[in-house]
Amino acid sequence: MIKVLIVDDSALIRQLLTHILSQDPLIRVVGTASDPYVARDKIKELEPDVLTLDIEMPRMDGLEFLDRLMRLRPMPVIMISTLTEAGADVTLRALELGAVDYVTKPVGMVVETLERYAEEIIAKVKMAAQCRLRAGGGGRAVQRSVPKPASLEIRGAADRLILLGASTGGTEAIKEVLKPLPPAMPPIIIVQHMPPGFTASFARRLDSLCRLHVKEGEHGERPLPGHAYIAPGGRHMVLTKAGGQYMLSLNDDETMNLHRPAVDKLFMSALPYVGSNAIGVLLTGMGKDGARGLLALRQAGVHTVVQDEESCVVWGMPREAAQIGAADAILPLSGIADHLLSRLHARASA
Repeated sequence: MIKVLIVDDSALIRQLLTHILSQDPLIRVVGTASDPYVARDKIKELEPDVLTLDIEMPRMDGLEFLDRLMRLRPMPVIMISTLTEAGADVTLRALELGAVDYVTKPVGMVVETLERYAEEIIAKVKMAAQCRLRAGGGGRAVQRSVPKPASLEIRGAADRLILLGASTGGTEAIKEVLKPLPPAMPPIIIVQHMPPGFTASFARRLDSLCRLHVKEGEHGERPLPGHAYIAPGGRHMVLTKAGGQYMLSLNDDETMNLHRPAVDKLFMSALPYVGSNAIGVLLTGMGKDGARGLLALRQAGVHTVVQDEESCVVWGMPREAAQIGAADAILPLSGIADHLLSRLHARASA
């Protein structure tokens, strides 16, 4: 039985979440709180396994409370966010502080919308109860080596590609991979499961932190060295080729593995064009999206990497890939950037 405490200043949202979560026999809502001060006392009294936390609340906002919580009593937290640009920025900050995931507040009370929302929040609460708390407000800092200056020169970058997929925990994992990489990297094409609007904020945040130029991918855009491209939320991003050059293409096809954008959609699209000139990477995430595509890439000659269990927030997608033999290498998050550099140098020297 997963014990959940709901923290939200809206009585309607508290009632709605209680109703939704109580439908699942494995979840028990042990209490609700209208602000962080009440929540603090109820956490001590009720010892919940998972907390749902609103960002905008009186007396103390959700970010400040989350920061204190992760330093003093780390526990799985799912943020309840608004589907706005400001909400996206604050949600990304919450993930940096240690929240394991987020859901956006339902827009309207249409039955079909609420049913989808119920499925999402129930699945994420169950996932949160099993996840590893990553480095954040109260976690263990990730230690990694800094690439040597000699490893910053990469020949032939324009002819290579890195394809990367992630889901739950992926915003911080992708940042950990991209930050150490030099501007001379081949184009990096990324699918992270996120709703529309959130990916633009995510790309801007990464761009401010990385030496690579990070942006949302655009339809018909040519991937360039020194750039990383994030699939826009709500749209598939696939690889095509025109005039001998790689191109990005966006579409609104049906969801794949319940997702749009989907990692498998990107990986499968690359099969006609890539081989030993590419690297495929699958990071932390719930579900199995990307596993089948990564196997197909490996069988086509692509070098493939998955994040190991110990460093994943959720070892779902990488586990599925490892179990079907899709991984050439299974590595801790702290070693993936160095591995990419070493692999690119090995190919350049061959």
